[in-house]
Order: sequence, then structure tokens, then C-alpha cells
Amino acid sequence: MAISDWPHAERPRERLLAKGAQTLSDAELLAVVLRTGMRGKSAVDLGRELLSRFKGISGLFGADLSQVKGLGPAKRAQFEAAIELARRSIEEGLKERTVLTSPGAVRDYLKLALGSRQHEVFVCVWLDAQHRVTACEEAFRGTLTQTSVYPREIVKAALAKNAAAVIFAHNHPSGAAQPSQADELLTRNLKEALALVDVKVLDHFIVAGSQTISFAERGLL
Repeated sequence: MAISDWPHAERPRERLLAKGAQTLSDAELLAVVLRTGMRGKSAVDLGRELLSRFKGISGLFGADLSQVKGLGPAKRAQFEAAIELARRSIEEGLKERTVLTSPGAVRDYLKLALGSRQHEVFVCVWLDAQHRVTACEEAFRGTLTQTSVYPREIVKAALAKNAAAVIFAHNHPSGAAQPSQADELLTRNLKEALALVDVKVLDHFIVAGSQTISFAERGLL
């Protein structure tokens, strides 16, 4: 049954406006974003299917939706706009407090920024002396399998930003989150280069869909 055939008070959009977004389930919130379903499925049914297929909201945010049946260009544009608004909201929040008090927000930001990228991207999150975020920049973009990151360019960027510290992150479009030997070598090289200009590397995250791996947590820094 189409949502338009539901009783008015039970429709997700109307319930959101009457009682607030917090009263809706994850599938119902997705239905509001998607607006319409597809033949044989309401927007809520489609939302449930997406959540099941990608194992929740985090997985959905990091998914490639281009091949999902029922999600044409218009629905994907609406969904990606919602994700981008969420990413920008988290980024604003990071700039208002230290990353040491909001490690979860750093992970959330990186998953939204990198999780669905189809090409490998290397990102620098620059921090001031109080470890507040001053900028989040895409430093290099590579192919599906490799990114060339030059320590000299990273050092130049650190000096230009007057940074005191940095968090690195890059994605693995393959979906495998484990760091490679090349990832570990690159991190060591960048850490040594930045130490010469008194910029501390706080962490290096690998993002693969909804997964994030921290070099600091694994003792790789």
C-alpha cells in the first residue's frame, strides 16, 4: 500500500511535522527523505530494505547507492544532500571543541566524508595548539587502488595552515579496512617529515564503508 493511502495521522511526513523527527523510526525518516517508493513497495518498505541490506544507518551512509534498484538519480541526489548536510554539521561541531573530547565525532565525520568514495582519497584534518579542528582538506586523490601522497606537499600545507597537529585519513574503496605495509610506511614518513616542523601526527584513519581503523589505537604511530 502506498503511503498516500495510509491514514493521514500515520504518514511519516505528517507525523514528523506534528510530533517531531525523533518520534519516527529509521525507516520512516528515510521514507521522508526518499519521498516515494517503487512499484509494490512504499517509501517505508524501501527504507527498511536499505537498512537491512547495508546493516543500519552507518552502513547506508557509506554505501554506493548507484546500483540499488528503486533509487534513481533524483532519490540519490536527495539522499546524498542529506548526508552532506550531516557531514557539514559534524564538521562545524568539531571546530567548536577539541578532537580529544570528541573521538566519535571524528570517526562519524570521516565515515560521512569518505565512506562512499569510489576512488582513493587522502584527507588532512588540521588542528591548532588546543587540538581544535581548523580545516579538513582533501590533499590527494588517486585511482581505485593507489594514491600518491608527497610528504613535501603535506609539510607545505601544514605550514600554510599554521597547524600544530594533524589527523590523516584515507579510504579503501575495496572495502578492506586493514592497513597495508604501504599505509604504515607512508604514515611513518609523514610523521618524520612533520616532526621537523613541530607538527604532531595524532592519528591516521582508514575508512572502508562504515568501518574505521585507527593507527593510534593499534599502536602504529
